[in-house]
Amino acid sequence: MRSLGLRRFAAATASLGVAAFGALLFSPSLSAQESQTLPPFQALDIFEIEWALNPQISPDSQQVVYRRMGFDIMEDRRRGNLWLVDIASQRQHKLSSFEGNESSAVWSPRGDRIAYVRSAGDDEGAEIYMHWLEGGQSARVTRLPATPKDIRWSPDGRHLAFVMDVKAEAPSLASRPEKPEGAQWSDMPRVTDRMYHERDGSGYLDAAFSHVFVVPAEGGTARQITRGDFHHRQPSWSADGESLLVSGNRSEDWQYDYRNSEIYRVALRDGDTAAVTSTDGPDHHPLVSPDGKHLAWLGYADKKQAFQVTRLRIARHDGSGMRELLGDLDRSVKAITWSADSDGLYFQYDDKGRTKVAYVSLKDSMKTLADNLGGTSIGRPYAGGSFSVSGDGVVAYTHTRPEYPADIAIHEGSKTRVITRLNDDLLSQRTLGETREIWWKSSFDERDIQGWMVLPPDFDPNRQYPLLVENHGGPILNYGERFSPEMQLFAAAGYVVFYPNARGSTSYGEEFANLLYHNYPGQDYDDTMSGVDAMIELGFIDPEQLYVTGGSAGGIMTAWIIGKTDRFRAAAAIKPVMNWYSKTLNADNWYNYYFTRIPGTPWTNPDDYLRFSPISLVGEVNTPTLVMVGLDDLRTPPSQAKQLYHALKYRKVPTLLVELPGASHFIARKPSQLIDKVSHILAWFERYQ
Repeated sequence: MRSLGLRRFAAATASLGVAAFGALLFSPSLSAQESQTLPPFQALDIFEIEWALNPQISPDSQQVVYRRMGFDIMEDRRRGNLWLVDIASQRQHKLSSFEGNESSAVWSPRGDRIAYVRSAGDDEGAEIYMHWLEGGQSARVTRLPATPKDIRWSPDGRHLAFVMDVKAEAPSLASRPEKPEGAQWSDMPRVTDRMYHERDGSGYLDAAFSHVFVVPAEGGTARQITRGDFHHRQPSWSADGESLLVSGNRSEDWQYDYRNSEIYRVALRDGDTAAVTSTDGPDHHPLVSPDGKHLAWLGYADKKQAFQVTRLRIARHDGSGMRELLGDLDRSVKAITWSADSDGLYFQYDDKGRTKVAYVSLKDSMKTLADNLGGTSIGRPYAGGSFSVSGDGVVAYTHTRPEYPADIAIHEGSKTRVITRLNDDLLSQRTLGETREIWWKSSFDERDIQGWMVLPPDFDPNRQYPLLVENHGGPILNYGERFSPEMQLFAAAGYVVFYPNARGSTSYGEEFANLLYHNYPGQDYDDTMSGVDAMIELGFIDPEQLYVTGGSAGGIMTAWIIGKTDRFRAAAAIKPVMNWYSKTLNADNWYNYYFTRIPGTPWTNPDDYLRFSPISLVGEVNTPTLVMVGLDDLRTPPSQAKQLYHALKYRKVPTLLVELPGASHFIARKPSQLIDKVSHILAWFERYQ
């Protein structure tokens, strides 16, 4: 079994590229013997992957406009443009003749126009464009100082509402004396008085507030509707077009009351703003029914715990008579859409590692319609994806399986069909690792725990393989039956890849996800190790060839595991948190952790902050460990990774520190760095086979 990993990975990378398969792809047939010799998924294939985002079905159910995504191998970045696919014929074409990133497509109420956002280049701001179906022409309809978001058509199709940041005055504490002519001094100091002033992947955030604007659909001057030093988002038009419902927090102490938000009604005539809700907790994504009689939104009463199920709420148009639908559904409701007849709502939810689309009537009767929504998280198999619904109830959504990322699927009546095949030209010429589901009992409390394995492409059940454990991030997220380039590359290198949804994962209900409340890391360790034992019992895992990795919360679990057991030959802790005391006040989302991960604050409860920190176990670590982090990571800052690396160096435990220049917490944002991540993990594990 020695030397499987890096050499097989390198061989796959150096084997025939995509272009070389042209003759195979268009040849009349492949013999059975030839089909068995197709290479596995390989590193450079990442640049060839395409996936669909934000499918928007036309009101008449004839067409879908969606964002077709891919990687630019020359610029090492993601790019996306809008494409239009005919549902009946499955023929598709690019929406406009423009070059540049296009996104956020929204059909007009009559289906004769599509509003969208386009950015011509890095040096030009994004604008709203309009595409006319008759004539096939597109034109810019705004000139804006910032990027527009959340575009919404008015019911009569005459106006567009959208959200845009409005700059605020930054604080200033002191001034400089006038410098001599020609002198070159440093830039002025940057002064901040905000709690939230930086974002991973974006860096420092200029002082600004998000406000709602309205602009004529034919083009013209955008008019600001909301006011004040507050954030307003997710506009929804009233049925009469005279007001907007928005989500925001206009309380005086909004910076500290960050988990709370309310629904507000804003009059277009004079901007008069009135609160519709008053729940202590988040109320967001308001949506007015087509007949104007009801208002629906998402939210929950905040119990100040690690995880809470998001509920679907409905009331009369003025907010009175509020009630919750789907009270028996112990899953978070996402992405609500009214039916055209106003008799119910469509929504999506995660269940046991799979994402579904369902419908609930106003009488609270639920029916699940479509399954396997997702495939938009390129890297690891996280949840994601979106859907839309036509006037007669046809659903368009992003559909995935472990064999391919997001394509466009149509659900009509009781039938579902996939109408795009964005990766057939590539993946039909690869032998992918098979994905299988597995359930086991936790050694801690006999809870049922779910996970998946990806087998090597040439899997032989009579052999024994090394096991690579991949822990997911969050930790309040979930892995599932979705395409993952990283898992396929690990499997192509000869490993059986095991990825569990230990306690704390979503899609199993509020109680399961909240088991890590004031207990993280906790018995998620027992769940994972019980899963390792269950994998070994299958008979094709070499118990002496165990490896473990994971990123973010998965990096935390990796560091925690090697502090508690020496069963693994090698580990790779990717962007871990090692020290909650220093991380809590140092990350971009620092204020999210008070009372939800660990009770109290670092200065009021230092013992627990240390007890749940993997650095407390580092004196027990004997496992050779690779440590990796992006140098621009603001979520789990590089100082966290360095604490693990320096501790292991001090103790003379074999270790390496890998720092990715320019990488944020989202390492897979650049495809070359996704490849770097996988290749360095495999190279490290190769040393210890």
